[in-house]
Amino acid sequence: MITIKDIARVAGVSHTTVSRALNGNPLIKPDTRKRIMKIASEMNYVPNYSAKSLVTKKSHTIGLFFSSIDQGTSSSFLVDAVKGIHQVLDENYLLTVSGIDSVHNLEAINPRRYDGILVMSQSDMDNGFIYHVKASGIPLVVLNRLLDDPGITNVAADDRKGVRDAVDSAYAMGHRRPAIIEGKSGFKSSAERKQGYLDSLIAHGITLDPRYFVQGDYSIESGYAAMMQLLSLAAPPTVVFCCNDDMAIGAMNACYDQGVDIPKDMSLIGFDDIMFAQYTNPSLTTVRKPVSEISKEGMKLLISLMEHPNTPPVQKFTKTELIHRRSVACPAEQSPVDSP
Repeated sequence: MITIKDIARVAGVSHTTVSRALNGNPLIKPDTRKRIMKIASEMNYVPNYSAKSLVTKKSHTIGLFFSSIDQGTSSSFLVDAVKGIHQVLDENYLLTVSGIDSVHNLEAINPRRYDGILVMSQSDMDNGFIYHVKASGIPLVVLNRLLDDPGITNVAADDRKGVRDAVDSAYAMGHRRPAIIEGKSGFKSSAERKQGYLDSLIAHGITLDPRYFVQGDYSIESGYAAMMQLLSLAAPPTVVFCCNDDMAIGAMNACYDQGVDIPKDMSLIGFDDIMFAQYTNPSLTTVRKPVSEISKEGMKLLISLMEHPNTPPVQKFTKTELIHRRSVACPAEQSPVDSP
């Protein structure tokens, strides 16, 4: 195994100089640091984080916790979150990914194990975990869910307004018989997106028919099953808003299996704008939630808290955006011109 002493011999400097260069010490000249980094790379040097932790009293580990990995977290959502974090996170840190629902001993969540924690929160049920982290003194940033507590640094998107804009747009195109495939029960994102949907229906005077409210759980399978239920109605909806893109993809497949043309017979709107949304057939109209940007911003704030523990907490909102593609069109039975 290559050590800093091996690198020092090749570079012709002391092992202290090598250590400082690899750790970004400003006392080392840029040219010297660049030369040492090049030699370390060529020798396939791997830092000994265990030994380093003993000296710095740091774990060099960042914890990313979702409400649950198994329930309600799509693979695309997870990938976007990790992608955003890695745009900022130094390679000297290890990122671990876990579900809060898999933590059975909160004492294991402590400053010796984590230098900082990001919580991608979906539910108020996460509050016990969040306040344990805060009480432990671990630098903490909560993502995705807007908190009522201004004492915790928080980054979230305005899901409610994003859905309202999407359903308003469908109304403007002539849709008067909308439906919703809801997200996982108990998740704050599900409640916020449903409320945005209700805001639009109430504003336009559309009757709230319970037959057009179908429960999903953010999975593709639940989107498929929910759409099959809607298609079985005597008067199926003309447009369906799905609380995430995964369910919209499942719903799209149900329509295909039943010979329902999108968007000629049925319009479809998703939420998130995952990578696959533009490649479905037809391409999916959806609300873009910048998960990667939320994670990236959260990681920046966490680093700031780790370096400057007295940094005042902040709460940030990121904007959503309606992405118009080919899965939405004016309803065949009712155009904007002749609609009431």
